[in-house]
Amino acid sequence: MHSKVAVVGVGQTTFTRSCGISIRELCFEAFREAIDDARNLSTEDIDGLIICSAPEYDKQRSPAGLIAEYLGLNPKPTFLAEAICASSSVGARIAWSFIRSGLHKIVAVIGFQKMSELTSAESQERMLRGGDIMWESPFGSMMPAYYAMFARAHMNEYGTTEEQLAKIKVKSGMYSMMNPKAMYQKETTVEKIMNSKIVASPLKVFDCCANADGASCIILASEEVAEKISDTPVWITGLGLASAPLSLASRKTVSSLSCAVEARKQAYKMAGLKARDVDVAEVHDCFTIAEIMAYEDLGFCKRGEGGKLIDNEETYIGGKIPVNVDGGLLSKGHPVGATGGSQIRTIVQQLRGEAGKTQVADAETGLVHNIGGIGLYGSIMIFSR
Repeated sequence: MHSKVAVVGVGQTTFTRSCGISIRELCFEAFREAIDDARNLSTEDIDGLIICSAPEYDKQRSPAGLIAEYLGLNPKPTFLAEAICASSSVGARIAWSFIRSGLHKIVAVIGFQKMSELTSAESQERMLRGGDIMWESPFGSMMPAYYAMFARAHMNEYGTTEEQLAKIKVKSGMYSMMNPKAMYQKETTVEKIMNSKIVASPLKVFDCCANADGASCIILASEEVAEKISDTPVWITGLGLASAPLSLASRKTVSSLSCAVEARKQAYKMAGLKARDVDVAEVHDCFTIAEIMAYEDLGFCKRGEGGKLIDNEETYIGGKIPVNVDGGLLSKGHPVGATGGSQIRTIVQQLRGEAGKTQVADAETGLVHNIGGIGLYGSIMIFSR
């Protein structure tokens, strides 16, 4: 069994409202960038492919087969991984397992979603099915409604304010201006956010991420070949994955995501680290409250103090723990299957010192927190240079 697995190449398309190309072309763009990024790697060297997508958004049945053919990877083994919004980080975990087992040496993980193929009505219908279709979905419990419940619970328990939620989006907008791959590259203010249209109280338009088209690609390799492929391999040092009940009625709390807490424990233990050792993090900010809960679930602050962390700008570059300095889902966009891979790409670039204007000085350890659905799946990955 190999001792270590590295990320040797990363790629991502620009996230956009409507890409105007097919899913095969979308995935090719991310794949080509990752191959070029790896420097000493060709398509022929890849001996496994994992495609990551939320199938309910795909008009193409079995997209993995289509994409493998278009990328010229037949007859290499091809798989489809699905964990809703956490699909591509779970795909990365599967690739890590394949390599550690010795079955494969180099595996490409491509996450994608072309959400513009659906009408708003079709998209909302699929989101409704993200909850329990017998006891919750029929009552209109869409994603904003669920996270609005999380926000209300957090406010009631800890005194978190709507202004603190707005400050999450302000940070997101500021850093998205420095990310050419982000869908929204526009700064905003607390006042503008507070005065925006209510979606599900207390969440307003700017508290919610937007659907997008996009693809990401990460290439993983075994230790024996990683340093031949890349001058700057980034090692996967910790993994955590957990689940929670689909029904909110079965959960002990709705002011925290238990799947993230459990996955965090696993990942920190495997990496031999504590929260204070993380230099930069990407967290799943599908809604502004989600980022505040992530601060607490990951141990970056005490329970109930997530609002204070953003008040004091401790999650900005130069603060205690920089978070989502690429704009996050709130401003970068959220093409469901591509999101985890995009988060990994950001952390890899940070640890290589290639993040440009958003570089965190001397970053050696990075964390990716990727959540599927309404806190159904929680994936944590820790990386080290």
